[in-house]
Amino acid sequence: MVRGYLLDTNILSYWFNETTSEHQNVVRHLAMLDANAPLRISAISLGEMEYGHRCESDTDTAIQTAFKDFVNKRLPDILRIQRSTSLHYGQIRASLFKKYAPKSKRNGLRPCQLVDPVTATALGIQENDLWIAAQAIERNLVLVTHDRTTHIKEVAADLLEFEDWAT
Repeated sequence: MVRGYLLDTNILSYWFNETTSEHQNVVRHLAMLDANAPLRISAISLGEMEYGHRCESDTDTAIQTAFKDFVNKRLPDILRIQRSTSLHYGQIRASLFKKYAPKSKRNGLRPCQLVDPVTATALGIQENDLWIAAQAIERNLVLVTHDRTTHIKEVAADLLEFEDWAT
């Protein structure tokens, strides 16, 4: 069975930006893949890239156009958040809450009391990474990232495979 891959934002950025030191590593990993291996990108990663482009070069649309052309050519199947994605997100976030939330925040709390939930910072995650991981689990894809995502890896190790192509 050919494995599929979900490329995280930083891997996509390294692949696109030939001036980074990680670019050649990503290209090398890509060259070793089976020609039929599905490569996917999340709509969340596209949003992160759009944000970065607008912050760094809002008036320079050439790089934005080049990036959109790059994605359209190489990664035409964009993963969107589905209703079923929320099930995996909830499972991972609950595991993170049980393992990493301060004891004062979790002892005796019922779900209806979580009006002000524990922040992503307290759980040691970035919210977008959690959604992207949920998409990878939902579609049985290897999550390719250069992020540490240590806490997500600890609670989702039996659900999700990680690879780092930047090294």
